[in-house]
Amino acid sequence: MSKQEVILCEELADSLTQAIERCPHDKLFILADEHTCRLCLPQLKSIPALKDAEEIVIGAEDIHKNLETLASVWQALSEKGASRHSLLINLGGGMVTDLGGFAASTFKRGIAYVNIPTTLLAMVDASVGGKTGINFNGLKNEIGVFAPAACVLIETEFLRSLDAHNFFSGYAEMLKHGLISTPDHLAELLAFDTERIDYAALKQMVGRSVQVKERIVEEDPLEHGIRKALNLGHTVGHAFESLALAENRPVLHGYAVAWGIVCELYLSHIKAGFPKERMYQTIRFIKENYGGFAFDCKQYDRLYELMKHDKKNTAGVINFTLLKEVGNICLNQTADKETVCEMFDFYRECMGV
Repeated sequence: MSKQEVILCEELADSLTQAIERCPHDKLFILADEHTCRLCLPQLKSIPALKDAEEIVIGAEDIHKNLETLASVWQALSEKGASRHSLLINLGGGMVTDLGGFAASTFKRGIAYVNIPTTLLAMVDASVGGKTGINFNGLKNEIGVFAPAACVLIETEFLRSLDAHNFFSGYAEMLKHGLISTPDHLAELLAFDTERIDYAALKQMVGRSVQVKERIVEEDPLEHGIRKALNLGHTVGHAFESLALAENRPVLHGYAVAWGIVCELYLSHIKAGFPKERMYQTIRFIKENYGGFAFDCKQYDRLYELMKHDKKNTAGVINFTLLKEVGNICLNQTADKETVCEMFDFYRECMGV
């Protein structure tokens, strides 16, 4: 699989112009959602390299990350004359980069695409690493392919227009990167002043966070081994996300991951010896900034079934990524149903839900 270039932009216009030049194309397309069309696209209009670009606009939010929207993007590309030699620029959050990447990688068996993530979550997670896809049949990212972007351009200035909920949604993935890398990186994240954001400092932290993911993806692009480290918090988190969606009280991905981290750090403590003080230090940060996800013991079975559906499982056995210590990763860990129920008890007690 080809390596993806990730650029932390000093000047987005220059970086984008160079990226476009490096991808010879006959036609250029920009995919945005209703939000990024209004908030971010105007900032790109003056770039000469984009003057002939065709715009494709889709609905915003995860609710539109489906087959219908995907088909509408294929249709727009087809009607506007895209060929195998066209180039698609995805401007938006993770929903746009996931769906746009999948549309590009399947249209005429694959056209080149560039990601310009506009949310913190997309910058540190969704747009980097070559995973693309859509939700299907009530399950997150059920259909998709590994297909890296030609280039990912990270412009942290876009984050100034991000609301607090979306900021914290992305920050959860940064916390995960801290937990799987070094104690210093984690300490920096837990100490960051999220009330008065220093955007210059945030830019450097985003750069470090992306490097953690890049290093792992480079080593294991198709998730046969160490890339599973990036699933910390996600086995339980995806189940929370799916349950919330089914009950018509959707939650942001990063919030579900943060709550999943609480659960999986507990499993890490009881199964791998992750230090209790560090576990509670991280949980305190999550409780203060993310609140809790409410559910009761009647929903344990449903959550357990949702976890069994996770793509990373084999033969109905639930796989977890756990930690012995910050940066000391234990892959392919399992837990029986009784332990999973204890984990939910712990979560509800310590999060006060």
